[in-house]
Amino acid sequence: MDYRDNPWDTLSMFYSTASVQSFLKKNYMKLNIEDPDVKSFDNCYPFIYYLEQAQTYYKQANHSPVSIKPILLFYGFVQLLKACVLTVNPYYPESSVVLSHGVTTRKRKKQQYEFLKDEIKIQKNGLFTQVSEKMFHMKHLEGERITMQDLLIQLPELNQSFLFLTGRKTFQTLKNEDNNFSFPTSLLTRFYMSEERFIEYLKTKTKALFIPVISGEKLSVFQSDTITCNQPGPIKFHLPEKQFQFFLEKDLLATDFPELLIHYLLLYNLSMIARYEIEWWYELLKNLDSNDYPFILQFLSSTEEKGPYLIKEWLMEKA
Repeated sequence: MDYRDNPWDTLSMFYSTASVQSFLKKNYMKLNIEDPDVKSFDNCYPFIYYLEQAQTYYKQANHSPVSIKPILLFYGFVQLLKACVLTVNPYYPESSVVLSHGVTTRKRKKQQYEFLKDEIKIQKNGLFTQVSEKMFHMKHLEGERITMQDLLIQLPELNQSFLFLTGRKTFQTLKNEDNNFSFPTSLLTRFYMSEERFIEYLKTKTKALFIPVISGEKLSVFQSDTITCNQPGPIKFHLPEKQFQFFLEKDLLATDFPELLIHYLLLYNLSMIARYEIEWWYELLKNLDSNDYPFILQFLSSTEEKGPYLIKEWLMEKA
């Protein structure tokens, strides 16, 4: 990653106690928090320190070998998320319960272990719950189990990897002009939906408004000025291509997840493997005998840039 042109340039605007206190106070007032002046003053330094610590982790990850990169990226991403949570929860961390990661994986991997088939389980408390509930108003996720493949497949930057390694096309690029999104009518056919049903599907999944503009034999154009990079649902932002893309499968749990949650779950599991499953991890890195390695490599390359980008976008929406 080139640190001369990246999200950290924008995030560095927050390295000022005066501006951060004003930023936090504005958000606390919107939430009707008692004593917003006091809470914003109390939290401005922790907020900045979270961002600074995160940047240190990401800079180290940029110069580190793959063997330890997941650990550094995960802890950097955790610090970024804590800064975001502090924006919407001035009392964080209100107890030691919320300091856990909020998710678990198998402690010992089975024989013939495959990363893509591994599962992660969402817990009742912890950072994941803080992020999902406070930042994205998503509740009742406790106990859900999600495979690594179901997470990876929802990242538009990995579309080419899935197509090359599995023959599976996962995303369709959407043309977007002045908030008018052009959907090929083949998508409606693929989903067995009428245009009205498809619009309802988009509204339900993205929590955004879509209005029909043009309907044709090959193209349907819907207007929506509320779609962001952190929107839940099947419309994702491909960062290198600077384009919104549409996820081509609709029956996976994590299609309801904003992409920030997907990066967190993947980084958590990879960091646990890099720390505690050393034998399997180094055999993967040296033997190259499965599709796990290219998928993991592609994800680590993508999240190193996109994780901070998504955080930057979320914070600027609050500014």
